[in-house]
Amino acid sequence: MKFRCERDALLEALTTTGRAAGTRGGFHLVLSGVYMALSGDELTMTATDRELTIRVHLTVAGDGDGEAVVTARLIGEVVRSLDAGAVNVRVEDGEIHIDSARSTFSLQTMSAEDFPKVTTLEGDPVVLEAGGLLTALRQVVKAASADESRPVLTGVLLSAEQEGLRLVTTDSYRLALCDLPGLELLNSDQSVLVPSRALQEVIRLLEDDDQVSLRFSEHEVSFGFGTIAVTTRLIEGEFPSYQGLIPTHQPNRLRVGRESLINAVRRVRLMAQDSTPIRLDMSSGGLELSATTQDVGEAREQMDAVYEGEDLTVAFNPEYLLDGAEAAPGEEIVLNTVDALKPAVIRTTESEEFLYLLMPVRIN
Repeated sequence: MKFRCERDALLEALTTTGRAAGTRGGFHLVLSGVYMALSGDELTMTATDRELTIRVHLTVAGDGDGEAVVTARLIGEVVRSLDAGAVNVRVEDGEIHIDSARSTFSLQTMSAEDFPKVTTLEGDPVVLEAGGLLTALRQVVKAASADESRPVLTGVLLSAEQEGLRLVTTDSYRLALCDLPGLELLNSDQSVLVPSRALQEVIRLLEDDDQVSLRFSEHEVSFGFGTIAVTTRLIEGEFPSYQGLIPTHQPNRLRVGRESLINAVRRVRLMAQDSTPIRLDMSSGGLELSATTQDVGEAREQMDAVYEGEDLTVAFNPEYLLDGAEAAPGEEIVLNTVDALKPAVIRTTESEEFLYLLMPVRIN
């Protein structure tokens, strides 16, 4: 196998595929590699950890078909170290040789026969505009759990709801929900659970693309972006029944500017260390944020806000509160509460399609 291409194009392809290469303990060594297959002038690069697969097609100047597997991290670092310009790559005698200007590298390859066979999902794709899906994913993905001992909580639930698509995530401390009316991606009453890790890669790619094509099979979903495909196994299991967690009546209502709240939380959380929560004191006079960490210090900030209800002090994990405020669309946030122990709900005055439920932290 032998080809020539520009360093920047090769680096971008390696960086994209490399994010799917196996890095966690217990994986087969070949899964740490990127599989490179050349046919004519088309180079296909694939990396997978068996759960997430990323494939990139790149046009090069080919001069001999072939295939090879090389450690994704190492070849990425090598290509990144090169100066911009043409790169010559050839594979022979169990090594991949990379030449550019005065630099020459030789890396050991792994057996291409040991690399998992990755299939392409068949069927007509559903093509979506990137904007709405990107916004929805940004609003919900952060609330998914990172605890792999409960796999269903690490996923994003996609479900058909009222002639549209609903996205839901929860880590049991908070819940994010976003509706996309009119987006009929799934069959009636159908739902799938997509790993949030895969959707984080989808977010990266949606930022640079106007459209995305989706294909579903019984156990997988594939997202296509021109020359890039991201395929992931769906999570098996029952997503928690979340509808009953959303309060139907919350007598206390706080309206506050979104950017003002975000900036205030960022300042006050500097004193919220060692799992210290941020306190919100809400009254007819407005809102006060505070955080105190023993032997560290204290922060307080008064904010203009409109509050309706009984005076209330409630505390939240500052990172969770910040995630909810940042995810909310529009310029004004509405925080609805019952008391200091029941779930609070962040909404916005500009959209009925988003909500962020947040469990308070018990304080003395």
